[in-house]
Amino acid sequence: MTKKDFIPGASSNTLQKGTVTYRAPSNIALVKYWGKKPDQVPANPSLSFMLDACATTTTMTYGAKAGGQTGFSFDLLFNGRPKEAFRPKIRTFLERVAPYVPFVHDHHFTIETANSFPHSSGIASSASGMAALALCLMEMEKELFPDMERDFLFAKASFLARLGSGSASRSIVGSLVHWGEHKGTPGSTDLYGIPYPHEVHPVFTRYQDTILLVDKGQKQVSSTVGHELMQGHPYAEARFGQAHAHLDRLRSIFKDGELDDFMALVESEALTLHAMMMCSSPYFILMKPNTLQIIERIWEFRRSTGAHVCFTLDAGANVHVLYPDHEKEAVMSFIEEALVPFCENGQYIQDNVGTGARKS
Repeated sequence: MTKKDFIPGASSNTLQKGTVTYRAPSNIALVKYWGKKPDQVPANPSLSFMLDACATTTTMTYGAKAGGQTGFSFDLLFNGRPKEAFRPKIRTFLERVAPYVPFVHDHHFTIETANSFPHSSGIASSASGMAALALCLMEMEKELFPDMERDFLFAKASFLARLGSGSASRSIVGSLVHWGEHKGTPGSTDLYGIPYPHEVHPVFTRYQDTILLVDKGQKQVSSTVGHELMQGHPYAEARFGQAHAHLDRLRSIFKDGELDDFMALVESEALTLHAMMMCSSPYFILMKPNTLQIIERIWEFRRSTGAHVCFTLDAGANVHVLYPDHEKEAVMSFIEEALVPFCENGQYIQDNVGTGARKS
């Protein structure tokens, strides 16, 4: 599909007023995207585990705008209270999606949103939040076009969500979600995320993710700025090529359940992401001393026990500890004894691979 396919035609139906609620999970990238082109297009393809417990629930109530009112009209409540700081991002999102859901010009929206995880925890709330919002808009569009197919609804929701946050394209549907054009992935596109189309060993469908909250403070450099610093980066092209090569390698890893190779690739991706930050201009470091302490202890535990436990990182200090479900008891004992002391106030989140967003 192209962008033109997402521009709706005329409808014989009309939207009056209503309410829709969606719960959309966050996701954790295994193959990272870092760097983007205009219009929220990724510089390289990426692949993520959909999470389950870490999610945003958004309720959108819509109705006619007040007479003579111009511009976008919305109220925004976060955890039951007005959140003025979020308004510019929502307004920018509406501006970007308006050509594809033109009814946003005609309605007043009350957007009530809440996360199942602390907003400051470093989990990608922009991914889950924008995904939930995009799905609510698509549910409105379905009122105009009742024959809309489910696959199209999800594809367009991912397309819209991407315009708010690139990683949000991977928070719509699927356990493993691919985003970005890649010659080895049928159906892949820069426009929206797709469920991973290749064979996946059952061990990966029950994978666990314990998220260690090392530092809940605001990052010194935002992800948006970090993406921009990949423009002119001396190692950008090599990194983009590496992402494509890793996606090729993952095809057999996922098919055969190759846990040792999976761990090596995922950790390489995490460290490469932060290496790109450390050699950009200007350079910056988002890991904290306790991030490194956790990584070293994971490596030591793996060497001494043979456990299939590894880590990945997002653009921040917190650590995602990944391991198969059948090793959960032993790994959780290790986490609680050896890793939790390095977390801020001993805080962590227990999660696992999910299947995607759902209407409430």
